[in-house]
Amino acid sequence: MTFVNWLKRHLVVIAGLLTLGYLLLPNVVVTVFSFNQPKGRFNYEWQTFSTDAWTDPCGVADLCGSLALSLQLAAWATLGATVLGTLIAFALVRYRFRARGAVNSLIFLPMAMPEVVMAASLLTLFLNLGTQLGFWTILIAHIMFCLSFVVVAVKARVMSMDPRLEEAARDLYAGPVQTFVRVTLPIAAPGIAAGALLAFALSFDDFIITNFNAGATVTFPMFVWGSAQRGTPVQINAIGTAMFLVAVLVVVAGMVIGNRRKRQKA
Repeated sequence: MTFVNWLKRHLVVIAGLLTLGYLLLPNVVVTVFSFNQPKGRFNYEWQTFSTDAWTDPCGVADLCGSLALSLQLAAWATLGATVLGTLIAFALVRYRFRARGAVNSLIFLPMAMPEVVMAASLLTLFLNLGTQLGFWTILIAHIMFCLSFVVVAVKARVMSMDPRLEEAARDLYAGPVQTFVRVTLPIAAPGIAAGALLAFALSFDDFIITNFNAGATVTFPMFVWGSAQRGTPVQINAIGTAMFLVAVLVVVAGMVIGNRRKRQKA
């Protein structure tokens, strides 16, 4: 009975750990096979331990070029979506205007709409405008579908802000710009950062919308998809593992910084 009682008390924790382990299992497989040296084109069976993929990650033609392009697109898309999304979020929370409810509903459409529908719609728009498909069409498309996620993240943060803090700053003779920079922006920063990180991840990882609007441009997800048909290089596993580790380090660093700030305030 003791074990049964212990199991009941920790059932939620155990279920959560098992779910987390199941979600992280593909990352473990990718990491393990990044040290594999396959004998054929396909990296699906373990053969020999090797670090060649880590010492020469650009050993496959166009691999690092597509990776650099995806990082560049993700950076610019994050910047554009974060700036526009932050402005829209503040406008929706702080101001009352006509069609405000309709705008709120339209913001959620890209999140609820299947990506293939949005991809086809953007492609139709670009073709009707006579725009040549390439870097700029991908960038515009990424900003469009990342915008909604940034608005939702920033809007949730802005709605939880106490307006009395800004009123106190104005009572102390702070101007509108000074109040925004020193009071409003620092409070909204966690929501803005969350939206920016989400936009970067979505842009870097996107395949469907990019594939429709890329033309002859090849991003990293498109390179992976094309390589999988001929045989996935081990270098893709190494780069995927490195990106996962970077994401984990960013999250851990954010948690450490947050805990330090809480301790300093306490």
